Amino acid sequence: MDLNLSKSEGDYLKAIYTLTLDQDTTNTMALADFLNVRPPSITSMLIKLANQEPALVDYQKHQGVNLTEAGKRLALRLLRRHRLLELFLVNILNYQWEDVHTEADELEHVISEKFENQIAKLMDDPKFDPHGDPIPDRDLNLPTTNFIPLAELDEQAEAIIRRVQVSKSELLRHLSAQGICPGARLKLRSRNPFDQTLQLLVGEKNQSYAIGPELSNLIFVEML
Repeated sequence: MDLNLSKSEGDYLKAIYTLTLDQDTTNTMALADFLNVRPPSITSMLIKLANQEPALVDYQKHQGVNLTEAGKRLALRLLRRHRLLELFLVNILNYQWEDVHTEADELEHVISEKFENQIAKLMDDPKFDPHGDPIPDRDLNLPTTNFIPLAELDEQAEAIIRRVQVSKSELLRHLSAQGICPGARLKLRSRNPFDQTLQLLVGEKNQSYAIGPELSNLIFVEML
């Protein structure tokens, strides 16, 4: 069955899924910040999603919102499609990783399930997109990983970057210029005990790079 959601509805489901990965519920202010939408519009959409049949969210005013089982499955379907498209754009159409998020955001709502399955087959059912984000399989199961945030790496430890949880093109372009992308090796040279800034050595040339705590929590690594 093909997805039958508007782009806006799909964006809300993906946002709620992302914001509730580590907690039971999220709220209108967090969604407004995540989606860059005014809070009154958030409330209207949550009521709409809650009133669908079946309901896609469980929303109670002042008590937060989370996805129903039906909503979670749709969110995972969209994430699978989005991440497959990002990888397709990079691997097959030679896009740069900083340019694929917006394209995939548009395409995920117009391609068919058959097209989705064909590009998955073409790429041998990949498990991760260009940014290292996990791709749900056909049964919507996510691959298991042992990645940790870069912020938690011990001093002098070496690791491989596996995931960069960033969608802003300008930041991804900057990180690429520093060699910070999935597959790159790094060593944590030191950590500032006062502001948690990390001093890294990146790649074969041991390029020096400083990174703050906000960004180091969005980069995930596999320890060597």
